[in-house]
Amino acid sequence: MFCKFETLKSLALSACLNLGAVAAWSDIPTTTFKVAGLEQPATIVVDTWGVAHITAGTHYDAFFVQGFNAARDRLWQIDLWRLRGLGQLSSVLGEGYVEQDKAARLFLYRGDMYREWLAYGSDAKRIAEAFTSGINAYVELANANPARLPPEFGLLDYRPGKWAPSDVVRIRSNGLWRNVSTEVERARIACRLGLEATTLVKVLEPAWRATIPEGLDVCAIPSDVLRLYLLAKAPVAFDGIEQAVAEQQYNEARNDIGSNNWVVAPKRTATGRPILADDPHRSHAVPSLRYMVHLTAPDLNVIGAGEPALPGISIGHNDKIAFGLTIFPIDQEDLYVYAKSNGGYHYRGHVVRFHTVRETVAVRDGEVQTIDLKFTRHGPVVFETATQAFAVRAAWLGPGMSPYFGSVEYMRAQNWREFLSALNRWGAPSENQVYADIDGNIGYKPAGLFPKRHNWDGLLPVPGDGRYEWDGYFDMDTLPVEFNPARGYTGTANSMNLPPDYPIGKRRIGFEWSVPWRYLRLWEVLAGQPNHTLADSLALQRDYHSVLARRVLEALPEPQAGPASPAYTLLRGWDANLDPGSAPAALFVLWYHRHLVPGLIDLLAPDADGLIRNLDSLVVLEALAKPMSRAIVEATLIGAYSEAQALLGSDPELWAWGKLHRIEFRHPLLARADGSLLAAMRYPALPRGGSANTTNNTGFRASDLSVRAGASFRMVLDVGNWDAARMTNAPGQSGDPRSPFYGDLLDGWAREASFPFLYSNAAVERHAKLRFVLNPAGH
Repeated sequence: MFCKFETLKSLALSACLNLGAVAAWSDIPTTTFKVAGLEQPATIVVDTWGVAHITAGTHYDAFFVQGFNAARDRLWQIDLWRLRGLGQLSSVLGEGYVEQDKAARLFLYRGDMYREWLAYGSDAKRIAEAFTSGINAYVELANANPARLPPEFGLLDYRPGKWAPSDVVRIRSNGLWRNVSTEVERARIACRLGLEATTLVKVLEPAWRATIPEGLDVCAIPSDVLRLYLLAKAPVAFDGIEQAVAEQQYNEARNDIGSNNWVVAPKRTATGRPILADDPHRSHAVPSLRYMVHLTAPDLNVIGAGEPALPGISIGHNDKIAFGLTIFPIDQEDLYVYAKSNGGYHYRGHVVRFHTVRETVAVRDGEVQTIDLKFTRHGPVVFETATQAFAVRAAWLGPGMSPYFGSVEYMRAQNWREFLSALNRWGAPSENQVYADIDGNIGYKPAGLFPKRHNWDGLLPVPGDGRYEWDGYFDMDTLPVEFNPARGYTGTANSMNLPPDYPIGKRRIGFEWSVPWRYLRLWEVLAGQPNHTLADSLALQRDYHSVLARRVLEALPEPQAGPASPAYTLLRGWDANLDPGSAPAALFVLWYHRHLVPGLIDLLAPDADGLIRNLDSLVVLEALAKPMSRAIVEATLIGAYSEAQALLGSDPELWAWGKLHRIEFRHPLLARADGSLLAAMRYPALPRGGSANTTNNTGFRASDLSVRAGASFRMVLDVGNWDAARMTNAPGQSGDPRSPFYGDLLDGWAREASFPFLYSNAAVERHAKLRFVLNPAGH
């Protein structure tokens, strides 16, 4: 039986939790556990901001305790992750999730585990074994005493399961992958409007002209060909899988998922040490995607953020080096189209049988169901008609491609050479890595598995008959690298950053980058700060200036007297800062997204009939430079001004972007809760500034303007002066609504504040709030 929620809010002291022996230790609530699988005693100290600092007696005990602690703070989140990733949702949620389970199983890693473990490093298996043993130790404790379980298990009426070490690396669908979705979109647009129209949606960079592969009928690609692919990657939607498909379709189509990172050399900082900053942008969620942790053990002292279901950290620092990542969009996917006959598919003049794997799916309150998973030589079959089959080839289904798990190698590097060597193993996701060390060096290196396509560019589906095959992968040394650049800084924001002499014709790495506005803003600010400070980096992470808005304003035609004059007047005096209190920002966003872009789509693609729903902002700027756009600009400004009055009132002095643009973190089970639990799970709605094109990324849908994505985790480091580090992680470190760390960082995050990211033992002890002592069973 679960404890009543009212008794659980005081996490450290509640008798209902019955977590173990509680004792006084320097007046800090201390809880002691005895757990099997631990080699030596270990401690977890939780600081004022919910960061867990782990001290272990052996190197691998640190990962055991990391797993235990992840379960302590995020048990429901990681258990749902496991169920979704392994294709076992139906066992808990019922028959309506069988299709999503099938999809997830299609995209599990099914290769040789010996090669898989060694792809990450010599001790990767040992780390995963220790980490999952730690999770399982807490699961045993929680299942033995359900009072320890987060309330979500009570709402769904189930218990957490145990992990196998292979679960950590076999689940691949949590990564950011590309570009099979845009291949299908490009084919569908090309079918109806011609290939040239595809550049309205995405401008290819470096400059490139797509061609239709020989043998491909672009009109033979079904609109729902990627349904299973989308379901495999989709989050769990508790109101049904159709919502999950719709959500993932939106995620695939958007161009605002990304990150910022930069590093500044000592010669350009006020501290005389490197400053490194990183803020990854993802869809906001409850709990947050990332979890901060500090691991201390023999030969290990690393702190940072990672995904709670994975060992190690992917963003952070050890005692010698610091590192941060953003997506570097290598094209790692292709959709193959096959002609079918006689129970197989045509390949190089022969009919090849599909490889079929038959599995069973446990269904809650229902009978076990049997599913058939089909594969071609290229990958999982995601769609079939009577005459055709479609399969996804994904680099991320090969050995060594578990998302972010490769960080267990580079987080232990002690210098640039070791860090670069670790990145040679890195497979997924493809990333821009920035680096700094206590000796004053800085560097940049992208990494990721990079397929060789000799006779096509990867921008459209291809026939699966043998004419279009990957010829292995390029070596990592074919990707750019910088070490101590003369300019004294470097940084990335997912946009095109290949050097001008990069041989794109021979090394077709990909052509679909994020729009350049965040990247341009980073570089213009860093170039103008020869004495960069930690405060400067913090401000840049929170910057609401829109280079896109600035360029659009510069492109506006001279206003004429008429109905559009009030809108022109408001925008003409604007500084292009999308501040929450800005009236011009509110008008600009309404105009650009709800009026200007739809108007230009009607002008540039009148026969699109809903197929094109957005334009690349580079296309918008190009269109604004042409005289034909004047009438559309004036008409849409009138419409936007009228809409602003309807939404915000007749007086522009009272308009504010933050009144329309708000963030409300929402627990996925909020609708199932009531009473005090409902109150504890709910977060307030808070005003935000910015957009997907500001460094302070606050991506939204044009339909409702609510913040959906951005940087929940941020980090700024004064490299070597580690206790000066600052961070945020919204809404809080814990996923348990009973915890004081469930939402304690939200208000500061929304007000653009930051919090200490402590490293030294002395600083941690000064700010300790909870302590957990773990002893080996029988100790």
